[in-house]
Amino acid sequence: MKFGPLELKSNLFLSPLAGYTNLPFRLTIRELGGLDLATTDLVNARSLLEKNAKAFKLIETCAQDQPLAVQLFGSIPEEMRDAALMLESRGIASVDINMGCPVRKVVKGGGGSAMMNQLDRTARLVKLMVEALHIPVTAKMRLGWDDENLTAPDLARALESVGIAAIFVHGRTRQQGFEGKVSLAGIRAVVDAVASVPVIGNGDVTTAEAAKLMIDRTGCAGVSIGRGAFYNPWIFRGTLDYLRHGIPEVIPTFEERLRVMRRHLELMIQVFGESRACLMFRKVAPWYSKRFGPAKPFNRKIVHLSSREEFEALIEAFLDWRQQFLDADGRLLERYQPTNLKPDFAEEPEVFRRDSIPVPKGPVEVW
Repeated sequence: MKFGPLELKSNLFLSPLAGYTNLPFRLTIRELGGLDLATTDLVNARSLLEKNAKAFKLIETCAQDQPLAVQLFGSIPEEMRDAALMLESRGIASVDINMGCPVRKVVKGGGGSAMMNQLDRTARLVKLMVEALHIPVTAKMRLGWDDENLTAPDLARALESVGIAAIFVHGRTRQQGFEGKVSLAGIRAVVDAVASVPVIGNGDVTTAEAAKLMIDRTGCAGVSIGRGAFYNPWIFRGTLDYLRHGIPEVIPTFEERLRVMRRHLELMIQVFGESRACLMFRKVAPWYSKRFGPAKPFNRKIVHLSSREEFEALIEAFLDWRQQFLDADGRLLERYQPTNLKPDFAEEPEVFRRDSIPVPKGPVEVW
């Protein structure tokens, strides 16, 4: 996989998920394997130019977090160009332009999804950035504003003509948010619209089989995973093995899930400090516990987490409570096993089911 001069080791990508795909989460994913290029939360280009501390925290990285793309949003060409140049000077591998965010304050300013309704203006903005940078410029879009305005294929052609390096497309419209079903036919239309630019599919990929189906049905060059990675941090390693060697995904053990959850909190404490990290982890830990089986006492208490010591005490208490659901060999009894999320391929092969993947609380819950 190549984005212009950038050579990648994997065709699997971590999508931006506002409030969640921060440095600790990216490092957690990278340590598990299978991921090469990851992307930050969306960042306001103007905030970077104004040296806003919160914006710089969003792009915080380290040697182990490479290669890294930063996703910019904004509508003023010169600001987008200058912010991208700043990122290039800081060693960022690629700049991604957000053309899919539906949040009102972003759209009102002409950024995000609004860019899909102004093809000529958007193409001029991208052209200015491409001509100024030596690193790849990519775009993340949806299928269109709504079902009557499926502009993604036309926009993809326009962006290809001005030198875009790759296009990420979420198989829903702005109007859909995260509701309804991902349209593989819609992603396929974007793939067919361009001559040589790699198109990366996105939406409701929770398993290796779902990623392969998306590639097979759409012809996309790779898959970008957001909520599916938050739900299953092992998905990149499992999917890469499945795509390359046909090796079925290995379901992580309870002990492995616990280890990775602990590691995730440890990394958050390193980056944000203990107090802030524990506050943020209140929204993260319940995603791990979705696959623990019975976990009501854990879920009830974790939302009040305030320290690392409290976290470890909570884990110990949960492990004692959990014993009642185990068999003589220490395995979770069959009737308490968590359901494995899988898209429903049989009913309608051109779409994925959405109702099995929750939307994280925070900035994206209205998308």
